[in-house]
Amino acid sequence: MTMPLPGDDPGTPAYSADSQDPLERLTHERETQRLAEEKKNERMVWWYLAYFLFGIHLVAFVMIFAITHAK
Repeated sequence: MTMPLPGDDPGTPAYSADSQDPLERLTHERETQRLAEEKKNERMVWWYLAYFLFGIHLVAFVMIFAITHAK
């Protein structure tokens, strides 16, 4: 069995915040910030998709209403 490397799990930051090595602490801090930003960006993408789909449906309903009520 191979030993996993730090940062192999994409949902957890590499290394530890309590490490003696300053580079490892800095890497942990940056990874934590990157994961938080990535989560925020992913949430924003879902909101944009929801608004886009809502808008398309709204336009479609208005067009259907206009076609069915045209003389």
